[in-house]
Amino acid sequence: MSDNTAGKKPVIVYGASGYTGRLICEYLREFGVPFIAAGRDEGKLKASMEANVAGIETADYEIVQVEHTVEALTELFSGASVVCNTVGPFSKFGPATVEACLAAGTHYLDTTGEQDWLITCDEQYGDDFAAAGLLLSPGIAHMYTTGEIAAELCLEKPGLDTLDIAVFWGGSPTIASTQTILVNAATSKAHYLAQNQYVEFDPTQGLLPLVVPGQHELALSLPWGGTSHPVWYRKDPRVANCKAQGGVFNAALMHGVPQIVAGALEATKDMDEEERDATLTATAAQVMNVMPPRENPRLNKSLDSVHASGPLGRAHCVIHGNQNYKQTGLLQAFAAFSLLQQPPLRVGFASGCKAFGHRELLGQLRAFGLVAEPVLTYQGN
Repeated sequence: MSDNTAGKKPVIVYGASGYTGRLICEYLREFGVPFIAAGRDEGKLKASMEANVAGIETADYEIVQVEHTVEALTELFSGASVVCNTVGPFSKFGPATVEACLAAGTHYLDTTGEQDWLITCDEQYGDDFAAAGLLLSPGIAHMYTTGEIAAELCLEKPGLDTLDIAVFWGGSPTIASTQTILVNAATSKAHYLAQNQYVEFDPTQGLLPLVVPGQHELALSLPWGGTSHPVWYRKDPRVANCKAQGGVFNAALMHGVPQIVAGALEATKDMDEEERDATLTATAAQVMNVMPPRENPRLNKSLDSVHASGPLGRAHCVIHGNQNYKQTGLLQAFAAFSLLQQPPLRVGFASGCKAFGHRELLGQLRAFGLVAEPVLTYQGN
């Protein structure tokens, strides 16, 4: 590929051969956005585009193999407007990608909810991106953004300062998601927000049963690394407290997660970083070593529920949806499409809703048939 390839396409999907990367490419095609499918293995990228991206024959795209270094990524990103990054674990691979975006002058989007990575983005890179007039928006994905939309709908009622967030989905994590869960558990702590301060979840808490709207059976949940929400809302003057829990509807799978994580942590506690990462990657492969099938809306359902409360008021928002990975692909593609048309609502470190508007993002999910009309109820003054 020639050095000026990136200048011909405004959006780069980095990690395009992965499950989520493919879906971002699929929706970029639907928005008519030219893109570069980038990654570390040209053969995988080509095979993935041709075999897994619906309608790829009508897309305007190119494939570029790139080394994961700041220098190589900066060269690739130069001339583009937006990078959609799906290469994780982000706490390990994210810094080089973000630094390359800053050097190349491109907006940065990613799909993760790794809390330590979001805090790093906020504290280490946010000011530099803001100064450059660029958006730094990690965590644009179903597990975080759809719940944030529900929270923002609740917060349209003034006087609510506490968010209790639950997110559930049908299906199983991808290979990359499973690896990220294990690495995140081994290397970082999970936090919730209490009076605008990060407070660590009790690591021995285990599974927590939650009441889930629309079913009689209790669902099992975990802090899931703490999620993006406490980081996004820490500097929001409306919100003082924020706690998020999540999980899959499959109770048997949920029962297995804590044992898998505990076993992996015990096995790797005395290892150096390189050996630990290799062992955790092998453990993740034992849990999930094949790409999940393309989502089925009858099986892959999603549910986001947010209780918001204040001294004298309550709000509750439920968003029923399906195909959480497709929601992620759409949200990423629309965010990129939007950035090509106009500046974001906020530059620097910002969530999807703060950068693009929660009702605008909801409208896209509704337009593509991925979520139902939110169920929103209020109590009190």
